Amino acid sequence: MISALDLFKIGIGPSSSHTVGPMRAACNFARQVQESGLLPEVQRVQIKLYGSLSATGIGHGTDRAVIAGLMGQQPDQADPDQLTQAVDAVQLDARLPLAGTHSVTFDWQRDLQFQPVSLPRHPNAMRLAVSGQDGKVLFENTYYSIGGGFVVDEAQAAEGQTGAAREEVELPFDDAEQMLALCRQHNLRLADLVLRNERTWRPEAETRAALLEIWATMRACVARGLRQEGVLPGGLSVERRAPGMYRRLNRRDALPNLITQTFSAMDWVNLYALAVNEENAAGGRVVTAPTNGAAGIIPAVLHYFMDFQRGANDDDVVDFLLAATAIGVLLKRNASISGAEVGCQGEVGSACAMAAAGLTQVLGGTPEQVENAAEIGLEHNLGLTCDPVGGLVQVPCIERNAMGAIKAINAAQLALSGDGKHKVSLDTAIRTMRDTGRDMLDKYKETSRGGLAVAYAEC
Repeated sequence: MISALDLFKIGIGPSSSHTVGPMRAACNFARQVQESGLLPEVQRVQIKLYGSLSATGIGHGTDRAVIAGLMGQQPDQADPDQLTQAVDAVQLDARLPLAGTHSVTFDWQRDLQFQPVSLPRHPNAMRLAVSGQDGKVLFENTYYSIGGGFVVDEAQAAEGQTGAAREEVELPFDDAEQMLALCRQHNLRLADLVLRNERTWRPEAETRAALLEIWATMRACVARGLRQEGVLPGGLSVERRAPGMYRRLNRRDALPNLITQTFSAMDWVNLYALAVNEENAAGGRVVTAPTNGAAGIIPAVLHYFMDFQRGANDDDVVDFLLAATAIGVLLKRNASISGAEVGCQGEVGSACAMAAAGLTQVLGGTPEQVENAAEIGLEHNLGLTCDPVGGLVQVPCIERNAMGAIKAINAAQLALSGDGKHKVSLDTAIRTMRDTGRDMLDKYKETSRGGLAVAYAEC
């Protein structure tokens, strides 16, 4: 099983698969070199990025993330502003402090290579190696960033590992049908089922505290996104819209009329989603939910509930995230949350399904209604391609989060209007996403070689 704290990770933008994952992999590699006692012998470090990491690596900050990881930085602990300065210094001085302590010469052009080919196990692959004075390789390993910040190395990938904890939980389930059967058998809400399983890793109080910390990080990301002005980095000259929209909404809502009251909630949901993903695009602190590219959907929908539902409290936050976790576990296990593997349906589609489930849970939905909401959220994102313009997580990614959040709320409303019975099951929708991703051409899977990425360049 996958823990909620594996699924929701505190990290930095702009991408969980292209930034957070590679940074974690590089940090693990540096630690292995240090623990093996080889660090004093290292004279050169070589980095090779393959497949999607090569195609959109510069726009997604993969090259800089790997350097940061080799310096011993972790995405959940690093200060984004200080990290930028530290990586800039490596490029300027041509010196890399491996594991934060051992300085080696590093030629950004020679020692960091972008390979257009893909490795067999996953399109997000990177190979790291260190060599000694005579040029002989001392240690090397291949890593796969499999989506949502999850990372496996070559040996783990060969064993079919997922980068998550492998302990047996109290109430395991492999699909939604089993999940619902367990809820009925034990008379549990979906959030309660997941909480029982989280006891495998930590006491219940620690899980609750950790999830509230996740929510605090999401709120801080929204708040910072509402304050930051200017143009996003990367060369597309995309203006931050959240601060101006925030000021306009505050002025408008001070003088409400029927129209503004009708659209107020939706406008605030759009604002929250934009604020998060503009922060993500700028390399700020975000929570993978379940990925960075889709990081704004769950915070926006949870903000919507907390702001507009009278009496909402911390227990609701925990229940929301736990129910979302149940759906995220199924999506990752039985399909993918990686845009490079199945397109944006695996990122925005997954986040939409998770948010719809969380909202339905805290609005009092039955497990069957929660499952129905998740299915609706996923079904209406099937086939969504990942085609970021310029290889940046900006266009159409930022607006796509706002659309995904609105879809999630509508999915919850539709599910709550029924009794949980529906024609297409969540398991069927997940299998369809997996199969659609397999059929999708690679140019639509986070390579910026098709779709809007190409159409924009042709304009």
